[in-house]
Amino acid sequence: MNQTISPEISELTGAAHYRPAVSIIMPFEPKMNVKAEMADRLKFATDKVEKELRQNYTDDLAELVIHKLKNIVKNLNFNTFKKSIAIYVSPVFEKVLYLDIPVEEKIIIDESFEIRDLVFAKKEIHKYLVLVLSGNSSKVLLGDSSSFIKIKSNVPDNIDAFLNDAPGRVANFSDPSEKKEIILKKFLHQTDIGLNLLLHSYPFPIFIMGTKKVLGYFKELTKNEKRIAGYVHGNYEESTDTELHEALKPYINDWKKIKMTDILHQLEKAADAKKIAIGIESVWKQASQNRGRLLVVEKDFTYTAEHGGDKGTIYKATESYNKFSYIKDAVDDVIERVLENGGDIEFVDDGMLSEYQHIALIQYY
Repeated sequence: MNQTISPEISELTGAAHYRPAVSIIMPFEPKMNVKAEMADRLKFATDKVEKELRQNYTDDLAELVIHKLKNIVKNLNFNTFKKSIAIYVSPVFEKVLYLDIPVEEKIIIDESFEIRDLVFAKKEIHKYLVLVLSGNSSKVLLGDSSSFIKIKSNVPDNIDAFLNDAPGRVANFSDPSEKKEIILKKFLHQTDIGLNLLLHSYPFPIFIMGTKKVLGYFKELTKNEKRIAGYVHGNYEESTDTELHEALKPYINDWKKIKMTDILHQLEKAADAKKIAIGIESVWKQASQNRGRLLVVEKDFTYTAEHGGDKGTIYKATESYNKFSYIKDAVDDVIERVLENGGDIEFVDDGMLSEYQHIALIQYY
């Protein structure tokens, strides 16, 4: 199952590349700031873009993009409660996005839109899985900071399915509690098998919630221990979303650590399965063949490159580069290509991927 990317990112990656491509990403909280102050910042950004366009492009092309940009700024919604905006303008495309994510101001004029910052902002939304276990049932939820969605999966949802599937020696036990314990362990074992399949489709950290006894059994038999971000003890079978969020709060406070641990485990697992490309040149080749499920990259890593003899080959650009084969940042191009083909992106701190040459691509498997 491919990761779902937002329609706005999909629209940007599908936009025709036509210079000049103007990207303006900036804080935008008109409800928190004086409107005149916001207008001044927008005017400064617009003036900066106009000056550069008139210096580096023909009058007709510059005038077209400047007119579009000024029209967008003129019609911005100052009644929004969003935290930031992203404005994208080219001779053939225009788009303004209102975002819930705080961003640093950035103005870029290039041959393609500045997708990296938008994707990075979108990735700040916390997503995780929750497996709620009891002695009788299980359910898997996809959670974020505001809600839970129940996921249909191969994880068995009720122990009743195993009552009539007990081996003869269990069926003949005179002690009902011993029989129930063996059936419970079988139920948990099948739950763990279904969980392994689910984690291929939803590559998020997972929390396991349940009573001390049930979690004790599950810990003994699980094959997914490296993917489990934490165990939460208690009876949560009938808990509301609010109660689940409250119980999980202490476990997700250090979200950054949880996320990094999970990503590194995914890289290790892909390496063991020989389904990983390491380093920008190898990543470029695999992404060109639409094999990328998850791209992991250090957030400030860039790579100036030149095209090789075919579309799947690049190499580091020399000082006197060829303008026809020059790639300003191969990392941004790979990010866009992975998104276009249904893959996902994760950013990590600089230095986290030193043994992966700063960038790695997990392939479908």
